[in-house]
Amino acid sequence: QSQPRVDTAARGIFLAPVRTTSPGLTVYKGGALTPRYGFTRQHLGELKVDRHSISLAASYTPTPFLQLEIEAPFHRTSFEEGNDSGSGYGAGNVTLWSKYRFYRALETWGDRQAALRIGVELPTGKSKSSGSTGDLSRDGGAGFLQMQLGPVSGGLSLHADVAYSQAKGRVIFGGNIEGVLRRERDGFRMGHEVRVNTDLEYVLLPLKYRRPTNELFAILEATCVYHNRGRIGGEEVPGSSASELYLAPALQYVVNPRLALEASYQLPLLQNTGPRLLRTDRGLIVGLKYLY
Repeated sequence: QSQPRVDTAARGIFLAPVRTTSPGLTVYKGGALTPRYGFTRQHLGELKVDRHSISLAASYTPTPFLQLEIEAPFHRTSFEEGNDSGSGYGAGNVTLWSKYRFYRALETWGDRQAALRIGVELPTGKSKSSGSTGDLSRDGGAGFLQMQLGPVSGGLSLHADVAYSQAKGRVIFGGNIEGVLRRERDGFRMGHEVRVNTDLEYVLLPLKYRRPTNELFAILEATCVYHNRGRIGGEEVPGSSASELYLAPALQYVVNPRLALEASYQLPLLQNTGPRLLRTDRGLIVGLKYLY
């Protein structure tokens, strides 16, 4: 499901939540821990779904060109439809990431970067939702809807994206294109995805740079997502494709050279969603990034 992205590939090609005296992006050589909490409200007809997630990402940057990362999420989902309600929880799939920065150009109060990122999503999460019972091949579209209440979107998956960012003075702009190819797990997977993200930032504070850190960044993120048809019981599910556009205002505050706090609130701007897909109403994510 779509969620706000306070830390897009556009925002810091390389692990750069902490700036120096220049508001341009920096490159950090070392490790980082990034815990986050996310909330997403969805619906389909009278069905209302609340998703809560906690994720922990640990990354290491051994060279100025390479970054390695592992991300592990945990989800809790509750739903309500008329007199029926329920909830469930479980671990999501673990994803391994590798990012290679193949371009960087420095200038006075400016920085341009580009990177390629590859991720492998492992089928480690809980594959059944709290509402999935019976034969999925027989249940068809109803089973596909039930499986969306679970913590995973399928089995082994490949993620790949290319990102570009540019900083000049107090303004930072970036964007990335990401593709996701999914395999089935226990007869279920969401559709393959293409995502286009843009990221526009402005340094609100301080008005004058007298020392590093204590910067406040105002951010506006836009995400365009296309899902093709998902599968259940080995068959494609009609009405499970979608085209969506989301906007997410965000803030990031750099506390000190090792710690940054961030928050983002996401709203749908346009949604062309099939009748078998949950529709996202809003999303929130808060987190921090600690460098070591």
